[in-house]
Amino acid sequence: MGKKVVLAYSGGLDTSVAIEWIKDKTGAEVVAVAADVGQGGEDMNVIKQRALDCGAVAAEVLDLREEFANEYCAQALKANALYMDRYPLVSSLSRPIISKYLVEAAKKHDALPLIQT
Repeated sequence: MGKKVVLAYSGGLDTSVAIEWIKDKTGAEVVAVAADVGQGGEDMNVIKQRALDCGAVAAEVLDLREEFANEYCAQALKANALYMDRYPLVSSLSRPIISKYLVEAAKKHDALPLIQT
């Protein structure tokens, strides 16, 4: 078995192309991990299948909505955390929870985490 990397996968063009690019540049197998933090949009099962169709050796979809709302968003709102002193600081809060589960996926798949931004 060769080396594996875990990719934070959105299902969009950039991360879809990144699967093959990572394979070509590193020789590693790619495990795609998509996180649902309540962002809406495309069905997560469609995103999972797209990752597999693009060459990922495995794909996971994580439902992190409840944990994200309770442990991250609620805390930020209580602290009145604002972006540019105007908007609730919510979008960037998803990065720590997604990273937490990327590390778990990397351990599960005996892989190295790789975050595509």
